[in-house]
Amino acid sequence: MGQMGRPGLSAGQKADLWQRWKQGQSLSEIGRALGKHAGSIHGVLSSNGGCIPPIRRRSRWALTLPEREEISRGMAANRSIRYIAAMLGRAPSTVSREITRGGGAPTYRAAEADARAWDRTRRPKPCRLAVAPMLQGIVASKLALEWSPEQIAGWLKREFPGQETMQVSHETIYRSLFIQARGVLKKELLGHLRSRRRMRRVKHATTAGQSRGQIVDGVSIRNRPADVEDRAIPGHWEGDLITGSQNTHIATLVERQSRFTMLVKVPGKDTAGVVMALSKQVRRLPSALRRSLTWDRGMELAQHKRLTIATNVQVYFCDPQSPWQRGTNENTNRLLRQYFPKGTNLSRYSQADLNRVALRLNQRPRKTLGFQTPVAILKTGVALTG
Repeated sequence: MGQMGRPGLSAGQKADLWQRWKQGQSLSEIGRALGKHAGSIHGVLSSNGGCIPPIRRRSRWALTLPEREEISRGMAANRSIRYIAAMLGRAPSTVSREITRGGGAPTYRAAEADARAWDRTRRPKPCRLAVAPMLQGIVASKLALEWSPEQIAGWLKREFPGQETMQVSHETIYRSLFIQARGVLKKELLGHLRSRRRMRRVKHATTAGQSRGQIVDGVSIRNRPADVEDRAIPGHWEGDLITGSQNTHIATLVERQSRFTMLVKVPGKDTAGVVMALSKQVRRLPSALRRSLTWDRGMELAQHKRLTIATNVQVYFCDPQSPWQRGTNENTNRLLRQYFPKGTNLSRYSQADLNRVALRLNQRPRKTLGFQTPVAILKTGVALTG
């Protein structure tokens, strides 16, 4: 099997990730930009509920590193605490506490003291709902009644005017729902939100320039030649993606006449990555087996023209919400769940792993083929059309 773990993201990469998420980029687009799998990106986002974490900043009252260095130099010169404080424009008590926290005059080091101070600011402050059990109970009860967080926040302002401890913003409610690590609101309450989302969407995200909505210039399955429908000759395929955990996918291609199956490792669900991976695999087939491909309306094949140019395979699209029009592929995907159960992280499988699974499936006799194997039927079909 493929590699089980991946190196984590650096602080800079995480900052870039959240900026791209704020701009409305897809998981796959972010993954490509950072050189990571879309599942890794999803893991970072879901752990924070899709809510962009606040940027950590030092308090304007906190001592800075240059100030701590001045304290260190002052002690090395045997200056008094009052002298050092006056030089910095700080209270003597501030300097005294800083030296004590740093281990005292003999062991105080400016860089170490500054790093410890920064680490101490990591301790999260409890949110309003965590310290107000009555407010927490009211919010939970209203969510269970399908009230939106905004409705709850507005109602609390009217019901408890002037009582700040009994009011909470709708954003805090959303964060408490989506960031389960807060331990404030039960995960089950997410099911009462109208959107049923599991992650917060960025309010001002834009999808400008992304391929969304309708397939442009897609040829309908109704225009497919008759020889595709009657399975008279080999080379006509049906395709789809099967989905695993953490937004991972595998592309499946099934030849209609023989039920021969190809599995393709894809980097994500974005159309550029899917089309590139499919093109690479399809070009390995002999020209006699490259006639047509029927896909559903998924936007992962929005760049179908690039696939046709690269492989000379004509692409047809099913009617909306009509998976039965690619029944051969749907049945094969059900068979593949024996090897890839739902909830499996599909990114763990290499292309070699997928080839082994496909070979096993292609060497199994099928009732619909008179208990011959897809490999045998395909070889016969190619020989006859030769």
